[in-house]
Amino acid sequence: MNKPDNATPHLGTRNFSNFSNFSNFSNFFLLNFFNKKTIMHKSSLIIITCILTTLTVKSQTVFTLQQCIDTALYHNRNIKQQELNRQSREIAYEQARMNLLPNLNASAGQYFTLGRSLTADNIYESINSSRSSFNLSSGITLFDGLQMKHNIDARRAEMKASEADLEKIKSDIELNVTVAFLQVLLYKEHVQMQESQLELTHQKIEQTSRLVDAGKQAEGVLFELKAQLAKEELNLTQARNNLKLALLDLAQIIEIEDFEHLDVEMPVDMLMDEPLLTSADEIYNAAVQHRPEILGAEYRLQSNEKNVDIARSAFYPSLSFGASLGTGYYDMKRDVPNDAFTKQLNDNLSTNFGFNLQIPIFNRLEVKNRVSSSKLAVENSKLEIENAKMDLRKRIQQAYQNALAAQARYFAAKKSEEASKEAYRYAEQKYEAGKASVYELYQAKSNQTQVLAELSQSKYEYMLRIKVLEFLK
Repeated sequence: MNKPDNATPHLGTRNFSNFSNFSNFSNFFLLNFFNKKTIMHKSSLIIITCILTTLTVKSQTVFTLQQCIDTALYHNRNIKQQELNRQSREIAYEQARMNLLPNLNASAGQYFTLGRSLTADNIYESINSSRSSFNLSSGITLFDGLQMKHNIDARRAEMKASEADLEKIKSDIELNVTVAFLQVLLYKEHVQMQESQLELTHQKIEQTSRLVDAGKQAEGVLFELKAQLAKEELNLTQARNNLKLALLDLAQIIEIEDFEHLDVEMPVDMLMDEPLLTSADEIYNAAVQHRPEILGAEYRLQSNEKNVDIARSAFYPSLSFGASLGTGYYDMKRDVPNDAFTKQLNDNLSTNFGFNLQIPIFNRLEVKNRVSSSKLAVENSKLEIENAKMDLRKRIQQAYQNALAAQARYFAAKKSEEASKEAYRYAEQKYEAGKASVYELYQAKSNQTQVLAELSQSKYEYMLRIKVLEFLK
């Protein structure tokens, strides 16, 4: 998915031209905007089992937002890949720790000699022999310029960075699911609204038909109402198709196949009418401490700083200690009998131990260049952190202003809803009293429908903006 240039994310609909495409908004945020402040909720085995079980039944399956998120996290392959990467980093860290321990090696060999050799009497003699050897050796590094310690710290930082990257992926998925979930809720309301409007028109047609039969209303009015009914039936068909497409989008994101039997339910506490209390600066000051992209960049900086120390350690001498224990058995194929096996093992037993000191003198500037290269990586990591912080501040400021605007639009739409209801009620009374035409009634009803659609749109836009701030806090 590609980021749209200068995109302003907002909920979109398929019915109204003044709303942009919802998927563009989803893509923009998924790739560039969100990373949740906290670790995602872990899906429990019971929840996942229930979800997977219900999906096999050809009945309506109602999902909550959290169930959708859990299902998406459970199936997502990017998460599985990043988890494998995290495990790989964890193994590297554990191996770095194990390097502090001494090594221990055992070996055994069996050798055979066949052929002729010259004896002390200057006579060639066929001699066949065999030899067995047994060795046990161990070694430990006593000092290496703290290279192993720095390597442990570097690998630990890399492991922490991979964990932060994993949380970033989870956060992106949660956002994508939330956007698709809200899309479904929006179109469910559109369907309900169109069904309600259609029912009202049916009632008006029945009422007008009785008036026409009684000779109290012109038949042309009935024709106008039926034309209105046909248009509303078309709107309902379009609304239902939009809902199916939204359910399909959600099903694809959470990776389930049976979207025809998928349904969602509105969270009780999803929309809050309280004003926004926290400022953009307060959100940023809290978010910069725990955002996954910031933490990941800081851990990578730590790793690169330790890589500088690792490179510098090559300037120092290294000291190691080693010891070995060995023995062997010889079987000479001669007339003279060989010593007993156990006696030879005891007689041939030898022990060796000692220290090894290595002092670097000249390495063709290899160490110096390695240090310089590591320092460049450190500077690049610092720039990465600064860019991440600047981008975070900008995104938080934009999200905060968008939330304030969405809140204002939602409250204004609620007021407009009451006005449109009163206007339609007044037009309906005038129509029933014969003081208004069916066209005036239709206009009042159309205005009400438009206001209700705008209210629904602004409500879910406001929901999403509130969610954004929750993710950033």
